[in-house]
Amino acid sequence: MKSISFLFLCFNLSILAAIVGGLPTCPANLGAECSDAALDDWKGEFFPDVQKIKYEGPSSKNPLSYKWYNANEEILGKKMKDWLRFSIAFWHTFRGTGADPFGAPTKYWPWEDGTNSLAMAKRRMRANFEFIKKLGVDRWCFHDRDIAPDGKTLEEANANLDEVVALAKELQGTKIRPLWGTAQLFMHPRYMHGAATSSEMGVYAYAAAQVKKAMEVTHYLGGENYVFWGGREGYQSLLNTDMKRELDHLARFFQAAVDWKKKIGFNGTLLIEPKPQEPTKHQYDWDAATSTSFLQKYGLTGEFKLNIECNHATLSGHSCFHELETARINGLLGNIDANTGDPQVGWDTDQFMTDIGEATLVMLSVVRNGGLAPGGFNFDAKLRRESTDVEDLFISHISGMDTMARGLRNAAKLIEDGSLDELVRKRYQSFDSEIGALIEAGKADFETLEKKAMEWGEPTVASGKQELAEMIFQSSI
Repeated sequence: MKSISFLFLCFNLSILAAIVGGLPTCPANLGAECSDAALDDWKGEFFPDVQKIKYEGPSSKNPLSYKWYNANEEILGKKMKDWLRFSIAFWHTFRGTGADPFGAPTKYWPWEDGTNSLAMAKRRMRANFEFIKKLGVDRWCFHDRDIAPDGKTLEEANANLDEVVALAKELQGTKIRPLWGTAQLFMHPRYMHGAATSSEMGVYAYAAAQVKKAMEVTHYLGGENYVFWGGREGYQSLLNTDMKRELDHLARFFQAAVDWKKKIGFNGTLLIEPKPQEPTKHQYDWDAATSTSFLQKYGLTGEFKLNIECNHATLSGHSCFHELETARINGLLGNIDANTGDPQVGWDTDQFMTDIGEATLVMLSVVRNGGLAPGGFNFDAKLRRESTDVEDLFISHISGMDTMARGLRNAAKLIEDGSLDELVRKRYQSFDSEIGALIEAGKADFETLEKKAMEWGEPTVASGKQELAEMIFQSSI
């Protein structure tokens, strides 16, 4: 979950302007006066060459169609759309520019005018809902500062957000809602030492006010969850850091968020999104296990779940499957950011997941969890820097949705076949004995086990059958 800084965007747009000979002052397809009113009142299509995406089956060669995602098809007793609960990430889809640490933006969508005005924010919001409807998705996600410009004061920022959110409420109608909302607490210079873990009390207070407002608008829009991504909640050096104090402050911040959620009647799930590093050297929500330990220590496990991002799992040295299973067995699996990274690139690349094997493992966890509702799958993924056509926005999401749908179909095959589950059951079958049951119930002391070890003699150790497990898994793909 990342966002694009407007200052960074403007800086890079100016570079791009110099390269290409100057940016247009109005969108290329506006066809009207170049004014805030013209932008605000725009009622045309943003994607006139794209019809609503339909399911055409695996044999289709149409890139603007679903091959595997058939929303109303039942798999394991649920419709696909209810297993997957797809959501569009506003920040990557409508604020992504293709810029990276080494280069200026490569994307300049025809509806953009190069500003971060309120009028432009409303225009992006209209594009967002046209995109969502043409994909046939009914959820979206946002950061407060992605959808509305910041202000010189907190009051001005809140007013800007209110104005854009009012339009979003109108456009989403009754069938679309946010999967989750969040506050961007990592981009502004005030958050350079963190937000809830900042050494400055004034920053802590400002972050609290920003979360309060973001939670209120998420609730107003009918959001089903609220996410915390601690982009700078960590440290660069322990030499100047009071780690205990910062962790205590973070816990107090989360408890205050719980209290406010209850006060305003927001029934959504609060989610923490683990990530090991980048931008900080060490983030306090390093991985699912670390986040679980934090929640347990501070008595917050009943109030929070985890939003697992597959690319973050890679950065923490784990597989996505590992992180999902760690969250699941602790009763904390709440939502998934469906993306992946590149093992040959050292940072968080946020690519759309297209690996069928990885998607199958992800869906095994989801099915074992009984689904994700009220969570779902958010596409925290962006177009590659080199992909610059408007239709690429659709193709990337179609590919990601088809991949997850194919993973669901494969997971269903594995579960219905039962061979993998049976292999695992047999591997642990010795614990199904009388003594095994006592061990698992915590009723077998060392004295009892010593007597049994002497009685049984040297134990036999069965094969783990790893290759057979891998063969069974591969046969499902």
